[in-house]
Amino acid sequence: LVKSTETMLQRVIGEDIDLVICCDPKAQAIKADPGQLEQVIMNLAVNSRDAMPRRGRLRIETEDVTAGGQMTQQHGVSPGRYTHLSVTDTGAGIAEEIADSIFEPFFTTKPPGKGTGLGLSTVYGIVKQSEGFIWVDSRVGRGTAVHILFPVAGEKGAGSKTPVEEDEMKGGNETILIIEDEEAVRKMVARILSRLGYSVLQAGNGQEALKLLEAQDRVDLVITDVEMPTMSGPDLVTKITELNPGIPTLYMSGYPDEAIAHHGVIEEGITFLEKPFSP
Repeated sequence: LVKSTETMLQRVIGEDIDLVICCDPKAQAIKADPGQLEQVIMNLAVNSRDAMPRRGRLRIETEDVTAGGQMTQQHGVSPGRYTHLSVTDTGAGIAEEIADSIFEPFFTTKPPGKGTGLGLSTVYGIVKQSEGFIWVDSRVGRGTAVHILFPVAGEKGAGSKTPVEEDEMKGGNETILIIEDEEAVRKMVARILSRLGYSVLQAGNGQEALKLLEAQDRVDLVITDVEMPTMSGPDLVTKITELNPGIPTLYMSGYPDEAIAHHGVIEEGITFLEKPFSP
């Protein structure tokens, strides 16, 4: 999967950054959602790109490791066999005083309008959902390395929950409209639903969604992000219900549902799915 993202990653980070991918052919299989793993790699690559505005190198590696000793003591990793994914850049680095906050939702060092502060918190959530471990080594002016350990398939990881397998989930043949401005998230959700038999329409913003609705005879469900540029999810749903009264709506957001309700973005009792989520 890491190798398959190379072309896409190079387009995202630009030609000024050298991309080096080193995958250990002997690395063991892990149990994780491919779409979510793509999201992890993409979010980390974008962060590295932003930390290297004047050229640099992005190195992505995979290898087998056996955790124990110093790794267990320093990073709280449970002893066992893991596949190690590392994303290393030669960028500006992370100041020591903020290093403990980088995985918190909404925390960002970027100027207003340049970042939501949800990229690394999303990465953290996906890693933990996959029963993995994550930590960061960084020096100001020297670069940053993000280390992720995924349990080898069949090994016990950090948690005890067993994800629902896709072949256990019931699908359908209805038409679902997804509105999400983050392309990686939108494609991931569309891929999951398509595999289950649904017809899926995709829109990157509210205007695109309204055009799709006007051109369709029937849409059975709307899944929309809450916070989007130009038109929020709730504002879009208001317009959608004018065209299709009573159409079911599912909101999704990286913001916790308590925060969404607290700020009055969506009404209490509305169906809400918090990112990141499993299939």
